[in-house]
Amino acid sequence: MNPLRWSFRTLMLGGAVACFALIGFAIYSQLQWGLEPCPLCIFQRLAFAALGLVLLVAGIHAPRGRGGRTTYGLLGFAAAAVGVGIAGRHVWLQMHPPGFATCGAPFAFMRETMDTPTLIQKVLTGSGDCGTVDWTFLGLSMPAWSLVWFLLLAAVALFAGLRTRR
Repeated sequence: MNPLRWSFRTLMLGGAVACFALIGFAIYSQLQWGLEPCPLCIFQRLAFAALGLVLLVAGIHAPRGRGGRTTYGLLGFAAAAVGVGIAGRHVWLQMHPPGFATCGAPFAFMRETMDTPTLIQKVLTGSGDCGTVDWTFLGLSMPAWSLVWFLLLAAVALFAGLRTRR
């Protein structure tokens, strides 16, 4: 079965399943292996959840018109692009860790004491924890795998949304 011939619905629902499976794996690794997520990891989970929700709605709706499919494809791409930015920043921090060992205040404390723009700026600035590599598979860290998946899912969303219907 050639994946290039899969329907819009199949591609979008498959992408949604992948997003939710990746979130499930992240939660499993946290609860079973004790890998505590840093703030950037939490933002990546939120980006996967947003992308998964867009792809799920697109797959369930499966509009017949080109305009609806294009809209869903672009929304999926936009959600994935946010994830690419966050995961890319995280990978960069792992490759160039900050010169300090402390990670600062816990994310829950920052959420309670900072306004949203300040919180986002603080999280994206990175911390000592964000530069730590606790887990690898085939030589790639978890944020690197997130980056790969965000890029793949962005391509799937664009492909499904922009291709012409047969």
